[in-house]
Amino acid sequence: MSINVALDQLRTEIARYGHTPYLLSQGDDGRPHAVAVTVTWEGERLVSSSGTRSARNVAAHPLVSLLWPPVEPGGYSLIVDGDGAVSGEGAGARITITPTRGVLHRPGSSPVSQARGCGADCVPLL
Repeated sequence: MSINVALDQLRTEIARYGHTPYLLSQGDDGRPHAVAVTVTWEGERLVSSSGTRSARNVAAHPLVSLLWPPVEPGGYSLIVDGDGAVSGEGAGARITITPTRGVLHRPGSSPVSQARGCGADCVPLL
């Protein structure tokens, strides 16, 4: 199922899931790096403080994702992909993320999802 939803809907979902997702970035060796962060909205961007490794990763590889686990058993995870940028240095570094895609995702095996070639139950947000 594909349902495009405006940025306002993404704001609603993030408010429901809370402001503490995992930031997923990529190191120079291609390995993913996951770290818990706290995000806030600044205009149409999400902003977080940053550790040294996350800042280095985002500066070199700006495609990032934010992942919120389900808020209830059997529920959807919220995944937001975006373009990241780093400002500041050291303890004052911040990562700014411009969302480009959002999806509510959970494992699934419904006949409809299987017919679409997708083994999951996904609802696109952006």
